[in-house]
Amino acid sequence: MRDFYENPAVPVASGDARSLRQARLLAAALGAPGALVVDVGCGDGTAAATAGPILAGHRIVGVDWSQDALRRARPRLAHVVRGELDHGGLPFADGCADAVLFSEVVEHLVDPDRALDELRRILRPGGHLMLSTPNLAAWYNRGLLLAGWQPVFSEVSLRGIHGRPGSEVVGHLRLFTARALRSFLLSAGFEDVRITGAPFHGVPRGLRLIDRAACAVPSAASILLAHARRR
Repeated sequence: MRDFYENPAVPVASGDARSLRQARLLAAALGAPGALVVDVGCGDGTAAATAGPILAGHRIVGVDWSQDALRRARPRLAHVVRGELDHGGLPFADGCADAVLFSEVVEHLVDPDRALDELRRILRPGGHLMLSTPNLAAWYNRGLLLAGWQPVFSEVSLRGIHGRPGSEVVGHLRLFTARALRSFLLSAGFEDVRITGAPFHGVPRGLRLIDRAACAVPSAASILLAHARRR
């Protein structure tokens, strides 16, 4: 997996629509400037850079363990550091962060339980977790499963796509429905879990109006946006 994510050809950025929605939710929750926002799994920094103007006045620190991703993130972010969710944990003190961005990362993890423990460790009590992940039960995946196709976002190989639309391998290991994501976050020591929807940039142009409309029903949206607070 490490070799896979150090490959410059592997995508490490997501769509702007999700980043903007997530940033607006976080800005409203944080209020006054001066918060420390840690973007865990920042990739090439495009998501944090997109959120930057909305989160003006707050300090954003990007973290990734991929050296290639950090190399691409440095021109976009003022503060980037290398860190891991295991093997010693993130390079932050207990309870130092006011908010954590965790965008399209959890679906790539072998041990998401340990990852959430580490995010909770660096958050102050009452601190905000903004997590986004693809929705296994997205509106089109329901139809694909009925037709006997592999759902979009799911993968059976790191070498190629089999049995589903698309051509890009991105290394997804875990997929959530809205119900599963809410339960997972509550069990990991978070509360006030609110889930909204966001569109997916990879939806064909002719279906994008439907995809945006589906955001009104988070359980059927392409992307799940979860906002929770540390207990």
